[in-house]
Amino acid sequence: MAEFTMELSDEQKEVRDWLHGFAADVIRPAAAEWDEREETPWPVIQEAAKVGIYSLDFYAQQYFDSTGLGIPMAMEELFWGDAGIALSIVGTGLAAVGVLANGTEEQIGTWIPQMYGDANDVKVAAFCSSEPDAGSDVASMRTRAVYDEAKDEWVLSGTKTWATNGGIANVHVVVAVVDPDLGSKGHASFIVPPSTPGLSQGQKFKKHGIRASHTAEVVLDNVRVPGSCLLGGKEKLDARLARAREKAKKGGERVKNAAMATFEASRPAVGAMAVGTARAAYEVALEYAQTREQFGRPIIDNQGVAFQLADMRTSIDAARLLVWRASWMATNGKPFTAAEGSMSKLFASETAKKVTAQAVQILGGNGYTREYPVERMHRDSAIYTIFEGTSEIQRLVIARTLAGMPIR
Repeated sequence: MAEFTMELSDEQKEVRDWLHGFAADVIRPAAAEWDEREETPWPVIQEAAKVGIYSLDFYAQQYFDSTGLGIPMAMEELFWGDAGIALSIVGTGLAAVGVLANGTEEQIGTWIPQMYGDANDVKVAAFCSSEPDAGSDVASMRTRAVYDEAKDEWVLSGTKTWATNGGIANVHVVVAVVDPDLGSKGHASFIVPPSTPGLSQGQKFKKHGIRASHTAEVVLDNVRVPGSCLLGGKEKLDARLARAREKAKKGGERVKNAAMATFEASRPAVGAMAVGTARAAYEVALEYAQTREQFGRPIIDNQGVAFQLADMRTSIDAARLLVWRASWMATNGKPFTAAEGSMSKLFASETAKKVTAQAVQILGGNGYTREYPVERMHRDSAIYTIFEGTSEIQRLVIARTLAGMPIR
């Protein structure tokens, strides 16, 4: 087990600086254009693929970093560049985590490479969990998966929403209900291969922020997938469902469902995204405060501005500490006995909203225009308190964990 440390190794620093350079030289110059276009920035994703950032190998190296800091470090630097473009680059990772968390070795080796493609033909993947009537309340999910034993196929029907890369993805990972009597414990995850009949894109959402990231509904109309596309396999699913039914009879223990496992693994990474956006806005505000003069002196000489910057930096550093702690714990098998993953996501996302709002205020009228990036950063930051569990859900998870209550 790696010791927890705030000191990055020389190799980690080299990766961090490389990512920062890509964010500064490639992502930032393109940010305003793709925000206005509200389209997937395929040329930027391709550039990321060419240098090795958008690749299975890169994410595997960071994912298996024994310190746990590889992924949060990468997320912070990319999202420092721009949240919308960065999410287009890393959005495939949520689907990949879904396969890594629940799939067999064969499934991991077969499907994850197809999620990324290569530098000459980049692909993306989508993780489809939320539904029009089931966001935070995963127990209300209606998308069904019915097993056709004669053909060894699963038939998926329903509508997913808020899916990053939904409809344009090469590979979709879909969470569906296989036993409605078990609520959230009766869910399973499925791979929907490329060009599978019955899967289509529904509404594409026009969003407040992260507009360079494609978000859409995914409609599943009697989509048939081979039995081998059930993540983990049917034997494992049957055993899990049997345990859940037995425990339900006893009034029993909580059983973790497939979607929740994916979200638990990814929440500290979302916190790192928020830290990156907050840090970017803080740096713009700091530079502006040092150079903008009013009444014959830089505005940072005014305590009202200086104290805001002090609070902004303090909150950002505190958020990073929580994210790094949770990431280290997850990598080294330390249980989240106090919902540390949710803590990191909650604090970092709320910090991003507050810090970006303060940055707009420090820039005054300039901060409210699109001539300065803090306006976009402020819009982008709102998503962190919403996706992969709202701030209210994070507080619920933390409170129920502290109270020793089951998390539904």
